[in-house]
Amino acid sequence: MILVGNAVLSDDIKENFFVCDLEACKGACCVEGDAGAPLEEEETKILEEIYPKVKEYLSPEGIEVIEKQGTWVIDKDGDKGTPTIGENRECAYAIYDERGILKCGIEQAYLDGKVDFKKPISCHLYPIRITKYGDFDAVNYDRWHICDPACQLGKSLQVPLYRFLKEALVRKYGEDWYEELLREIEGA
Repeated sequence: MILVGNAVLSDDIKENFFVCDLEACKGACCVEGDAGAPLEEEETKILEEIYPKVKEYLSPEGIEVIEKQGTWVIDKDGDKGTPTIGENRECAYAIYDERGILKCGIEQAYLDGKVDFKKPISCHLYPIRITKYGDFDAVNYDRWHICDPACQLGKSLQVPLYRFLKEALVRKYGEDWYEELLREIEGA
């Protein structure tokens, strides 16, 4: 285990390699699973605020679901998350590109400068999942077969998971925290 600030990270985060390979997985993490993307409390408010600007990027099915269920929902476990299209299908914010790859409509609006919110932090951090326990976060690598191509690509490129997720980890915990993580892992 690695302790950085109020976060306890599993050793898997330093020991595994990872680089998303969208050509191979087609964005399966946006469609697989039994619920939408987990949301933090402040993200529910952000989704409500940015939806009018993000709407133009979404599929008709995604818009229909959001307008019926809302910009966020409470899942079967009582947690806040993004709505999904149909039963266990893609996130309502997911869009297919011309190659059939699922991408995030929120992120596309962000890249186009329409909103200043990139996407839910749970999506940005994936395959890391965070579980809050009182005053500390348990930061774990969520190993899933759909990411096997990402593991293979990461290994071939020699990119550790914590390096691949630098931007997301800095967004979540800050630059100083990330620098401390590097010192803990690499002795830098």
